[in-house]
Amino acid sequence: MKLVEILDSLNNDNKNELENRIVEMGATAVPVLVEQLQCSKGLKRGVVAMSLIRIGESAIDSLKHAANKNTEFTWVANYLINEINCSSVA
Repeated sequence: MKLVEILDSLNNDNKNELENRIVEMGATAVPVLVEQLQCSKGLKRGVVAMSLIRIGESAIDSLKHAANKNTEFTWVANYLINEINCSSVA
C-alpha cells in the first residue's frame, strides 16, 4: 500500500496501526509526510506529525527545507524539529 493510500484510509480505529506502518517506512516516507503535513487537517495531520517525530532526525532537513519555502509552515516545522531534538536526547 502506498503512503498516500495509507493516510487516506486513516480513522480512529486504525490510526495507531497505520502510524506504526508509516514509521516502519523510515526516511523514505519523509518527503511525502512533509508535503502532507502542509495540506492536511485533523486526524491525518496529527498522525503525520507524530510519524515525523518518531522517524526522528532524518526528517529535520526536509522540515527545514519546507519551512524555507513556506513561511506559514515555519512554526510547525520548528515545533516538530524541537520535538525530534528533545526525543533524541531522552
